[in-house]
Amino acid sequence: MLDLTGRTAFITGAGSVGEAKGDTAWGNGRATAVLMARQGARVFALDINPAAVAETGRLIEAEGGTCATRTCDMTMAAEVEAAVAECLARFGGIDILVNNVGGSAPGDAVTMPEEVWDGQMDHNLKTAFLGCKYVLPVMERQGGGAVVNISSVACMSHQVEGRTNVAYAAAKAGVLAFTRSTAIAFVKKGIRVNTVVPGTMHTPLVEHRLAKQMGANDAQALVAKRHASVPIGRMGDAWDVANAVLFLASDEARYITATQLVVDGGLTAARPG
Repeated sequence: MLDLTGRTAFITGAGSVGEAKGDTAWGNGRATAVLMARQGARVFALDINPAAVAETGRLIEAEGGTCATRTCDMTMAAEVEAAVAECLARFGGIDILVNNVGGSAPGDAVTMPEEVWDGQMDHNLKTAFLGCKYVLPVMERQGGGAVVNISSVACMSHQVEGRTNVAYAAAKAGVLAFTRSTAIAFVKKGIRVNTVVPGTMHTPLVEHRLAKQMGANDAQALVAKRHASVPIGRMGDAWDVANAVLFLASDEARYITATQLVVDGGLTAARPG
């Protein structure tokens, strides 16, 4: 079940903030990379932070897995193209692409500076475009593959926790549309393209970024508030996202394309539209 033996997974945003100590110290990309390696995949892990992606590689190799790492700014076409070329030279192909780069910035249509808007579009949407731009031709030559893009419930019927992050919401909605369109464009090539849509998750970014953005002096109070906001009674973690990505990338999802898997503990269903 969910066996990836013999396959190569190209995973972006595969680093994480902080050290891997317990489930909540793992970012989505790191957990996905480690999980896919445990299922037999050769992992090519990328992140803009060299120390963070090196730690992911160390964790995989410590478990006996296979991983190569590279520092890459996924907003820069030349860097993405070079990363794909290195992966092909190292492993000979790419069977799975996980576009995991992203992050939010607060602001509405009036208060947000134009450069922040542009940066959010690049960070959250252009990265998925460039990943697909350079990996899909490889998959097409190979006769198939699976792509999983990461969106967010912030693009759905509400702003999470009352925060306004207009560019992030718009970009993550764009990921959904980009995924559907790309899936249909490449469906006859044997390539499946789907989206995982995480909800309120407990990753290191809660303490390292959100607490600062939201002006929360007490990070633990923020964590408790986020737990209480989810119908299932707690936030998810990176492993919940990673398991969803693994399923959509595996043969068990062979008849699934152009769709989205929401991983949110019932959050979107419980909120008014």
